[in-house]
Amino acid sequence: MSLRSRIPADFRSAPERAVRSGYPSHDEVVAHAAHAIQGGSSSFAAAARLFDEDTRESTLMLYAWCRHCDDVIDGQSLGRDDEEGGAAARAAGIARLTELEAETRRACAGDPSDDPVFVGLAEVVQRHQVEAELPLEHLAGFRMDVEQVHYQSLADTLLYCYRVAGVVGLMMARVMGAWDRATLDRACDLGIAFQLTNIARDIVPDAEIGRIYLPADWLLAAGIPSSEIAKARHRDALAALAGRLVETAEPYYSSAVSGIADLPLRAAWSVATARDVYRAIGRHVKAKGSHAWDSRVTTSRFEKLWFAARGAGVALAARAVPKTQRAHFLYKRPG
Repeated sequence: MSLRSRIPADFRSAPERAVRSGYPSHDEVVAHAAHAIQGGSSSFAAAARLFDEDTRESTLMLYAWCRHCDDVIDGQSLGRDDEEGGAAARAAGIARLTELEAETRRACAGDPSDDPVFVGLAEVVQRHQVEAELPLEHLAGFRMDVEQVHYQSLADTLLYCYRVAGVVGLMMARVMGAWDRATLDRACDLGIAFQLTNIARDIVPDAEIGRIYLPADWLLAAGIPSSEIAKARHRDALAALAGRLVETAEPYYSSAVSGIADLPLRAAWSVATARDVYRAIGRHVKAKGSHAWDSRVTTSRFEKLWFAARGAGVALAARAVPKTQRAHFLYKRPG
């Protein structure tokens, strides 16, 4: 049965109401979302192609909302050195984040603005019964950026990873039809693994705009002042910390395989592909050592094709492991 046939009748008629009220149509919303993913993440776009049509549409719309929120927060000038300018930038960032939160609440309540990003989010929430707490928790991660939260320990960094990526894993699992708590926990683990990889890849460019996600106690032990992370003289020590982040992500990538086994086969194939692509990025960062930030680390087209082919085997092999032998989730979600 098509996913669209399970959408409540009043929501299915929304595109018809949209034509009369000036809202973008469903096709326009999906086209806008597809453009966002092509411009934002080639790795995620490649994996999304493996979904069935309904899952792919919801994935694109959810990604577009996440990308929009990320772009809005990144668009704030948070890296000002002078105290007065920095305070003004933070105030502006908090104000814009508050607007995002309000727009998100309205979308989750079924009353989105005419922005295709929020129309798409409203459709995803309705289609898949996503609790409003999840997108709002995602925005709580962006608030950590706006408020320039200090990450003293790995536990602090993991909380950030949970909010900005683990929660996305939870929402994506819902999009793919998962409700079992263990499966959701493993989707959360995979999101955290992705974010740890992202942090390792972007340590230097993030530091250049005033964002430091590495635990302060790691930096202290490595002899790297937080104000000097981007300086070339610390690259060898920084490479060791990036490798440590990559190794921290490994058990989360392993844990995620257990959740892949519980997904529909095409969804499992897509997730397994994304898992291998991002895992490879982390391994490239570690292998490049002090040169990891000479240019942005990515996977090649050939690698993506290889991981797509391999992903089908990973999805099938995961199903063969008895549930009693599968890994327990690593990150204990709040609540």
